[in-house]
Amino acid sequence: MTWLTDVHIHLSDDVYFDDIPNILVSMERMKIRACCVSMDFQTCQKTLDLSKKSKLVLPFLGIHPGKASENIEPVSELIIRHYKEISGIGEIGLDNTYTGAIDSLRRQEMVFNTLLALAEKLKKPVSIHSRRSLDKILSILSSYKIRGILLHWFDGSKKQLRDAMDMGCYASFGPVMVYAKDKQVLLSKTDPDKILVETDGPVKFSRCFELKNAQISFIPSVVFCASKVLSKTYDELSIELEQNCKQYLGI
Repeated sequence: MTWLTDVHIHLSDDVYFDDIPNILVSMERMKIRACCVSMDFQTCQKTLDLSKKSKLVLPFLGIHPGKASENIEPVSELIIRHYKEISGIGEIGLDNTYTGAIDSLRRQEMVFNTLLALAEKLKKPVSIHSRRSLDKILSILSSYKIRGILLHWFDGSKKQLRDAMDMGCYASFGPVMVYAKDKQVLLSKTDPDKILVETDGPVKFSRCFELKNAQISFIPSVVFCASKVLSKTYDELSIELEQNCKQYLGI
């Protein structure tokens, strides 16, 4: 049986709290794992707790760029303390839409570099937020040797995609790809062994998904659409995605 993986979802978000038991059961039935990413210290703790409830929850600990003003030490210490238990470090990255001040952007870069260095030291993959900051992020990444680099919800240009592929990065595509032609084009130009899929839940999607919070159960639809774009069967792509995910996670 082939397993699918939602490589980027915020299961620690309060939106999912009441439904977690049902989500975990559905993951088992649908054969879908989930890389549960974190935003800050509080969600890092929730992510760890979720991973203890099910082996299908793969915990990623980190600080989102929108939370970069928070104290980084507790998160760093949590990562180090639980490094044998966690699957990766994320969500981390840069995003100038969260700040208009130079000092705040510098703070984001400090947090990002600190967590990249930790990922390098602990040999952990990373899940990166790169909205409107891809060139800067790719430049920073060139200074590190990290096991697996995911540019989640890839939204760059074709040239940036090529640069990312040349650096060995993975790119993930989510529910938007089901109806967005530009994302389908990017998918078609992504190296086959660097493609991954995600939901980025609890983000809501206006088209096809009726403004519902993204669920892990959306993943088969994403894979089905991607298989059509790539002229593969659903089963062929599922097998490739499973192998890509194993390579990304280093398992």
